[in-house]
Amino acid sequence: MGKTIIVANQKGGVGKTTTVVNLSAYIAEAGEKTLVIDLDAQGNSCSGLGVEKGENEHGLYEALLGMIDAREIVVETEVKNLFVIPSNIDLSGAQVEMVDMEKREFKLKSVVDRVKGDYDYVLIDSPPSLGLLTINGLVASDAVMIPIQCEYYALEGLSQLLKTINLVKQRLNPKLQIEGVLLTMYDTRTNLSKQVVEEVISYFKNKVYKTIIPRNIKLAEAPSFGKPISVYDPNSMGAISYYNLSKEIMKNGEKSVREGT
Repeated sequence: MGKTIIVANQKGGVGKTTTVVNLSAYIAEAGEKTLVIDLDAQGNSCSGLGVEKGENEHGLYEALLGMIDAREIVVETEVKNLFVIPSNIDLSGAQVEMVDMEKREFKLKSVVDRVKGDYDYVLIDSPPSLGLLTINGLVASDAVMIPIQCEYYALEGLSQLLKTINLVKQRLNPKLQIEGVLLTMYDTRTNLSKQVVEEVISYFKNKVYKTIIPRNIKLAEAPSFGKPISVYDPNSMGAISYYNLSKEIMKNGEKSVREGT
């Protein structure tokens, strides 16, 4: 049974999509069958993996509303072992349509439960909000990865996110854990980046990944070519960092299996 990890932070521009795209590619390349679920109506995870928005007739929206079987909308990417459930612009209206539905927080869970047995890892890219779609993502997941950028106001809004995670854990998904905190956009030239790292480590302790993702031009360029960094420029600093992160994640996964958690 695959492990489901949602990458979440209601702040935009912290590296959620970059992380989902590149981490999933490295995990898949390591031989683990991996599924990306694009829970953001902008569909950037899809395009970052070379799956064009609007290319598919149906997407996550239809699966959430029970109009189509989730397995029918899984799309193969160019990376071996890597698959995606695409989103489309219709997804932006799903929150409104789901409001009056029974068990509205569990719609994505029913989608994930349908497919997760086919994969070793399921990674969910969440929208930049703490709305109903993100709540659905938290309910459907085993763990949350929180990317935090090494910039001003890095920790702003974080207490709200942690409060939401705790509420979901208490009321909707008791098994939900914080998988880890990922520091992104680290700039070796600034004292600010170093200060943010110290601040985040003092707050989250051993939950912070050893791997830190640097600010890297190649990482920024890769999505416009529809390629993960492992394909676009495997020798760049960004690529090496995400490769190292994938090793950390898989090692954590093995540890969890051994400990039975």
